[in-house]
Amino acid sequence: MAFSEPLAGRIRQLLHRRKGYSERRMFGGLCFLLNGNMCCGVVKDKLVLRLSPEAAGLALEAGHTAPMDFTGRPMKNFVYVLPEGYEADKALRDWVRMAAGHARSLPPKKAPAPVR
Repeated sequence: MAFSEPLAGRIRQLLHRRKGYSERRMFGGLCFLLNGNMCCGVVKDKLVLRLSPEAAGLALEAGHTAPMDFTGRPMKNFVYVLPEGYEADKALRDWVRMAAGHARSLPPKKAPAPVR
């Protein structure tokens, strides 16, 4: 499944210098991780955010958002932001900052063992 390369590039510019930054293909798109914890991602043209329960509730009250329902059921604490909600650089920066804050609040994940 394709994802918006321009959006991925914009997110990459916001996160790539942060400690523990990595990328991984997930959900048919691209996800950005901090210390092994998913922060945000891109699925098709949607921004995906992983947030605290409180922040997810607030985000869903904002315009241009929806529960992430990748599997057909809403995923707890995951929010889609539609293109209209992240077009402005400040809006994208604010969303990514919120998700990065949540990812940083989680304990770091251990790197997977190398495959032999």
